[in-house]
Amino acid sequence: MPALRVLLSSLLLGASIALPSLVVAEDTTLIFEYENDLFAGEDRWYTNGVRATWMRTSRPGLHNDRVTRVGERSRLVDLGKPVSYGFSLGQNMYTPKDITDPDPPEDDRPYAGWLHVSAGLGQLRSSSLTRLSITVGMVGPASLADRTQKEVHRFIDTDVPRGWDTQLRNEPTLMVSAERIERVWEMRRSDGWGADLSGHLGVALGTPFTLAGTGLTLRLGRYMPNDFSPPRIQPAFPGSMHFVPAERWGWYVFTGIDGQRRARDVFLDGNTFRRSRSVPREPWVGELFVGLAVANQRARLAYTHAYRSREFSGQPEDAEYGSLSLSVYW
Repeated sequence: MPALRVLLSSLLLGASIALPSLVVAEDTTLIFEYENDLFAGEDRWYTNGVRATWMRTSRPGLHNDRVTRVGERSRLVDLGKPVSYGFSLGQNMYTPKDITDPDPPEDDRPYAGWLHVSAGLGQLRSSSLTRLSITVGMVGPASLADRTQKEVHRFIDTDVPRGWDTQLRNEPTLMVSAERIERVWEMRRSDGWGADLSGHLGVALGTPFTLAGTGLTLRLGRYMPNDFSPPRIQPAFPGSMHFVPAERWGWYVFTGIDGQRRARDVFLDGNTFRRSRSVPREPWVGELFVGLAVANQRARLAYTHAYRSREFSGQPEDAEYGSLSLSVYW
């Protein structure tokens, strides 16, 4: 089946990264992301996310064979232009409101961790970004989230979480996602000042998340790099991992909104095939985000502050967290 071949080929993209001699690359980008609700003075719900990504961009006509096959069959990229492909490793962490309670209320968000690996490809043009990825992972103790949070809290000498024995059970995950971002308006001046407005549309289908989302992002700055906003960890709007730097130091401030219709969220719905804690999921989730990005010819440093609406019934208030990312380009 063509769709199945596309998925299998996407999984093999990760192996291609370990063999750089197979493709001539224009550039390589390393991206490091750290998200935490401590940026908002909290320690609850979506409490931590980390991800590292290695991305390469190949010249037209010199794409790796696997990149070519996936690009042709998905029809999401133009092989006559540079195509980026990459590999990510990340971990998400979710906790209830009170981490000192060894038996948290069953109407609060369950403890859960997710260790995930992604492979995919995308194409950044002057006014659009298209991306296709496949993510596999593990939910439960195998995600190592409980050990990670306990060790970090001991290191910083704060409350050690006591309820991880109630976390979701081990379960493998699989998800396919695609995004399209289009610049719908832009203004550029000869002195480097500029502004633009972009719209985005994304879908994800899988066991950790099944959702569809759309929204807008507004940027304003001087000598802005060619991107659409800094990267974010799913289920947030993913932003731009790849960026084309300006000829000198540049910066921009940005704000945006994202709305999602979620049909599945394993971290709220609970384990798929085993009994576990769960809470009623809110089907509609909105997010407002603001931030600042600074970039030169080799790096982009960005901070995003996000305000997310209630994700489950009984959640007493909206959530708030920060996202810090560093992209190094050569």
